[in-house]
Amino acid sequence: MLRIPCPWCGERDEIEFRYRGDATRVRPAPDAGLDAFVDYVYERDNPYGWHLEWWLHVGGCRRLLKVVRHTVTHEIRAVSGPQEDPELPPP
Repeated sequence: MLRIPCPWCGERDEIEFRYRGDATRVRPAPDAGLDAFVDYVYERDNPYGWHLEWWLHVGGCRRLLKVVRHTVTHEIRAVSGPQEDPELPPP
């Protein structure tokens, strides 16, 4: 089980959180065309190593978090609010 350190509530079990997706994806411009939106909605990478993710603390403060997590070891390196941009460690 992951232990995620919420900046507002402290360290909590992962069952209090919901994974919300890749925090590095950028929404296409409104005039980008249908293919760009189809790719944005349906195409996903399966990253190896450090990854920036969205997590929602549903069992606590209900805030959205950015989490830097290693996809193999599940080590959590940084947690921040949605406006902050934590740095990804080198691969």
